[in-house]
Amino acid sequence: MSDVPEDRRDVDLPDSAGVIELLDGLIHGVESAKSVPLSDQVRLDREAMIRALEQIKLELPEELRTARWMIREREAFIARTREKAQQIRRAASEQARELVSDSHILAEAVEEANTLVRHAEGDARRIRLEAEDDAEERLQNLEILFANLLKQIREARAEFHRVRPAPPEVPE
Repeated sequence: MSDVPEDRRDVDLPDSAGVIELLDGLIHGVESAKSVPLSDQVRLDREAMIRALEQIKLELPEELRTARWMIREREAFIARTREKAQQIRRAASEQARELVSDSHILAEAVEEANTLVRHAEGDARRIRLEAEDDAEERLQNLEILFANLLKQIREARAEFHRVRPAPPEVPE
């Protein structure tokens, strides 16, 4: 879990102004220290410096624990966010694959349907032409039959109209 005590998690992060003030005091002490004549060394108040460093040493571990906790929390948040982003990316990628697959299936189905329609239209045209040829042939046969019948009817009528020998006289 976290190094931050339970009671420190729900409150604002500790104010690091104390450590910063102590560090600023140390910096000011070094900057304002008097130079040793004829050298670039300075005189420092050793006791004041040691007290400030010990105070920093006491306050710094709590702030370091808090900073480490913040870094771990941030890293955990980033990891969760990355995982969620990867899940979204995977889902979107899968959906894109399905859509592409569906569009390929649809394109293949449309192409197959068009092929079937072309074949059906060709078959319908062939069947219609065969039916027309068959009807033409039957009508032609009927025409020949009717022509023969008409010829026979005319011949039979002509036969009726031919002069026949007079009927024999009947004795009285």
